[in-house]
Amino acid sequence: MQEDLIRTKRVYADAAATDGLRILVDRLWPRGLTKEKAAADVWLKDIAPSNALRKWSGHDPEKWEEFKVRYFIELDENPEAIKIMQGHLKSGPVTFLFGARDEHFNQAVALKEYLEINFLKNV
Repeated sequence: MQEDLIRTKRVYADAAATDGLRILVDRLWPRGLTKEKAAADVWLKDIAPSNALRKWSGHDPEKWEEFKVRYFIELDENPEAIKIMQGHLKSGPVTFLFGARDEHFNQAVALKEYLEINFLKNV
């Protein structure tokens, strides 16, 4: 697995040259943010958790482990979005952008973990 192939970052933070390809992984566009300020190269909303899962979890750290279980099932059932993401990962480092305030308990962190476990061994 390539070290630091995937990074996570709040979409509200300034873009950096070291970000690589910037992929917004939220289902909804972040509030109050212009496309220019977001500086997202790709918006892959289909890889984000379903609205039902997002609302259920409410970014509650106590639901984190169960959120990941449910989200990983959704990802397993979404091979097209995973295939698109794998294509992006082959081109070099990426930064997953997210709108949540919590930098540790959000879908970008979970998605990174999922991809590292299931796919990055072969990238």
